[in-house]
Amino acid sequence: MENSKITRKNPEGMYSPVGNYTHITKIPRNSELYVTSGQIGVDENENLPDSMNEQIKYTFKNIQSVLHSEELTSEHIIKVNIWATEKIDWDYLYEKWEQLFGSDYPAMTIGYISELGLPEIKIEIEIWAAKA
Repeated sequence: MENSKITRKNPEGMYSPVGNYTHITKIPRNSELYVTSGQIGVDENENLPDSMNEQIKYTFKNIQSVLHSEELTSEHIIKVNIWATEKIDWDYLYEKWEQLFGSDYPAMTIGYISELGLPEIKIEIEIWAAKA
């Protein structure tokens, strides 16, 4: 019987994740793949707030909008790439993260870089999703 569900796991004998993610996300054959552009923290008035936490808040709202536009939910997310230009308040980000994912975490990569597409952008989050 073919598995038609996205599965996430941490292999035995592997170190525990150092954050809220899993080491492996398996996508069933013949799934539809969705790749988003990096989402940034632009608010509903198309303004980019100055504070990192406000940008995080709106970035997650924008991720929800992108997912909703394709009838996707967090269970469809298979990979998250986070790029930031300054230190992330992980308590705040994980609060938003848990609101989106609960405790079923996708694979994740985080990178601190010197600059994003515009100098005022402090965080950008790219989502990969699949629908089985």
